[in-house]
Amino acid sequence: MMAQIAVAQAKTAPAGPGPWGIKNLLDLQYLDELFSIDNLDVWFCSLVGSIAVGLSGIFPLLVIPNEAGTALKTEAGCQKLKKLLSFAIGGLLGDVFLHLLPEAWAYTSSPDGSHRHYHTQGLWVIGGLLSFLILEKVFPDEDSDTESKATCQRTESSSTDLSSEVSVSPQTNGICSNNNSDSKPKTDLSLYTDICKTSGYLNLLANCIDNFTHGLAVAGSFLVSRKVGFLTTFAILLHEIPHEVGDFAILLRAGFDRWKAVRMQLSTALGGVLGACFALCSQSQHGAENATAWILPFTSGGFLYIALVNVVPDLLQETNPRNSFLQVLLLFCGIAVMGLLSVVMD
Repeated sequence: MMAQIAVAQAKTAPAGPGPWGIKNLLDLQYLDELFSIDNLDVWFCSLVGSIAVGLSGIFPLLVIPNEAGTALKTEAGCQKLKKLLSFAIGGLLGDVFLHLLPEAWAYTSSPDGSHRHYHTQGLWVIGGLLSFLILEKVFPDEDSDTESKATCQRTESSSTDLSSEVSVSPQTNGICSNNNSDSKPKTDLSLYTDICKTSGYLNLLANCIDNFTHGLAVAGSFLVSRKVGFLTTFAILLHEIPHEVGDFAILLRAGFDRWKAVRMQLSTALGGVLGACFALCSQSQHGAENATAWILPFTSGGFLYIALVNVVPDLLQETNPRNSFLQVLLLFCGIAVMGLLSVVMD
């Protein structure tokens, strides 16, 4: 909630040049004030803070080993990925209900106690969820469906060939001998695919929008003071580190390899830089506040769609009671981590 404190303090602080527009950008006097020596320090700290938040996407490289990409093609690797996905679901749910939505409510709370804005934010959540649904309908994973059908056909044909070989193979001392005696049973590796699914790109889009709000918060805080700016940046980093691990698992599930997933996560840092530039150019908390009021609930709807529609169905296919228990436990751990970080940031 450090960003909310920054907003409250900024409302009583000097607003700077004021709200901006296209005419302001063409005004040399406005540009001179915007990039004055006094503001250069704010620009530098805000951009560095936003980039630092974006670079938190490197953290999963320190947690997930180098051989994780090839290990996902094994049964044990799939189980590890499911555990990471369980933590990711908990992290996304905790992020939505314990961080994003409460922050959006705090931004739009009115002194007269009116609750009308809650309905508007609820509509933005539904709008975000439906937008991601429409995007996945427009860009379906047709190649992935074709590949899965081909895999099923290959599995059926191979099992038929195996049964025919066993039936015609000669016997020696009452023991069947065939060329496939040392082969291991095939496992279902449907979680891993060499084709990047639409769900991965949807997650990147949601992260880019989320980073935009982080850039707004970081720059808005540095407009108040350097101390508030550093505290806000540190609080966002604490929140983002476990979130990035969950996003990394979702990208692996969507078919991204380890290095491509990190590169794509780092590319979303551009959203944070754009958010910081927007807040600094406006030089007013009202512009950032109005944008955050709808961006946060819209992003929440996107995260809910990714967690409950794209990821949960994979975990529902688990039939082993022990693995199911571990997955549910890790889901609660993800929620608990986000809840703990929300308390710490308060």
